[in-house]
Amino acid sequence: MHGTSILEEADRLMTVCNSCRYCEGLCAVFPAMEMRRSFSDGDLNYLANLCHSCGACYTDCQFSPPHEFNVNVPKTLAVVRAESYAAYAWPQAFSGVFARNGLAISIVAAFSVAVFIFGFAAVHDRQVLYGIHTGPGAFYKLMPHSAMAALFGAAFLYAMVALVMGVRAFWRDIGEPIGMLADPASLWQAMKDAGQLRYLDGGGVGCVNEDERPSDRRKIYHHLTFYGFMLCFAATSVATLYHYLIAREAPYAWWDLPVVLGTLGGIGLLIGPAGLLAEKWKRDPVLVDQARTGMDVAFIAMLFTSSLTGIALLLWRDTAAMGPLLALHLGVVFGLFITMPYGKFVHGIYRYVALVRYAKERRQVGHTV
Repeated sequence: MHGTSILEEADRLMTVCNSCRYCEGLCAVFPAMEMRRSFSDGDLNYLANLCHSCGACYTDCQFSPPHEFNVNVPKTLAVVRAESYAAYAWPQAFSGVFARNGLAISIVAAFSVAVFIFGFAAVHDRQVLYGIHTGPGAFYKLMPHSAMAALFGAAFLYAMVALVMGVRAFWRDIGEPIGMLADPASLWQAMKDAGQLRYLDGGGVGCVNEDERPSDRRKIYHHLTFYGFMLCFAATSVATLYHYLIAREAPYAWWDLPVVLGTLGGIGLLIGPAGLLAEKWKRDPVLVDQARTGMDVAFIAMLFTSSLTGIALLLWRDTAAMGPLLALHLGVVFGLFITMPYGKFVHGIYRYVALVRYAKERRQVGHTV
């Protein structure tokens, strides 16, 4: 017996697939499945997070609807995956609220922080909101660096603690000792597989989306989103080092490293999320967990909005629009931070951890052959 009805259904499908094995060359899910003869809840959550939702197994399957076996692996594992995020969320009290109202909560959080920053500035000096501020330290006319760092440092720390606690629960549930997360060979292999999106290619021909014709569009948009995010994170990290190590304050010249990295990342975070949203709206409903799209859309929308407001701030930072744009951008980033542990962001982390386990299992099988 399993904990939920969807896990029961996933067990049934994996049993059918284990008997057929036609799809074993498509991705990592089916070879990992073949290493098992029965499936615990943890095993099914592991397989669900190992799935990249390319959809190829649905179009290739001889038992997919309207066959009486009704095998729909992408949709079933999408539901299991979404329920696993809620099951492992920390603290548990927040998981259901964010799942039901993801986009609304993200928007409310963003505008609440923007209003707070507006109010903070207005209390000190009403003119600072619409004044023209240029040169090093201009951003901190609106809000002192110490207050800004405390606000966003606390939000980021909370997000990291919540994510670590969730991953810890997931790792234990799939039956792995914590020490395995320090296995260098498995970590490196998983990093290569994740960085290349190795299993988002339908076995080499591409993903299916709105019809049975495969393409690499989703893979390209995922790459732009991921590497855009990493470039923006690198820009923030470099700016932090500038501030604390060599006492250089933002904003920086357009040719300076934080601005170059942030601009390139921002472009990626405009094109990638916009493309992913377009692909999501076109996606065949038979492949989608339509009941749980709130935080998916929220995360993609918040990434796009954070990039849009960041680029707008870069373009108009030397004008009177700088104050409102900075407040709005910081509000969006804050909303992104606090929703990270409860939405689509976690899929990348859980999927990487699942890839670590798969790399370990694959090496163990190779050693025994």
